[in-house]
Amino acid sequence: MFDFKLFLLLIPSLLLALTVHEFSHGLIAYYLGDPTPKWAGRLTLNPFKHLDFFGTLTLFLTQAIGWAKPVPINPNYFKNFWRDMALVSLAGPVSNMILAVFMGFLYHLFNFLSSKLIFLEPLAIISYLGVRINIGVGIFNLLPIPPLDGSKILVKFLPSEFRYKYLSYEFLGFFIILILALSGLLSKIIYPFLLFLVNLVLYYTGIFFR
Repeated sequence: MFDFKLFLLLIPSLLLALTVHEFSHGLIAYYLGDPTPKWAGRLTLNPFKHLDFFGTLTLFLTQAIGWAKPVPINPNYFKNFWRDMALVSLAGPVSNMILAVFMGFLYHLFNFLSSKLIFLEPLAIISYLGVRINIGVGIFNLLPIPPLDGSKILVKFLPSEFRYKYLSYEFLGFFIILILALSGLLSKIIYPFLLFLVNLVLYYTGIFFR
């Protein structure tokens, strides 16, 4: 059954998680010498510049797995090709983890204040969803399956003769992810880490409010 209230509460967290993820890719690439994200108009926090319909829909349905339109990157501008590619790829998941911690603080703050100001309760729920969604997006994108960010981080540590061959399987990545998702293996891989990190973030961000 479609939960319209949940849908409305999910929207801010969904938009923020995907937007910050892709913006961070573009920002780090730009600082490493690649002007392509700026030329493409992707150095912006406007969510409509970044959203992918199916990636956003998947994130809404799973509240853990999702993606946005990849920011165009030209690694030929980088001084250190493989290192800088890994840094740009790492920027997205790291930004989501940082955002999750920030949303954790907001969750406890709004939860504390809502006992006296009941109208703040929806903001507490949005903040909790923000913790969960950002951690889910971060974990999902760290999977070492081309073209996810994890593959471009892992490739930095592979022997040079295997790097291009590994990335050449990018065209199969979508099918691998689809098979893992339909078989339920993707959930079994992601959700234990997701629940552990959500509980960890909420525990430590809540210390200040105890």
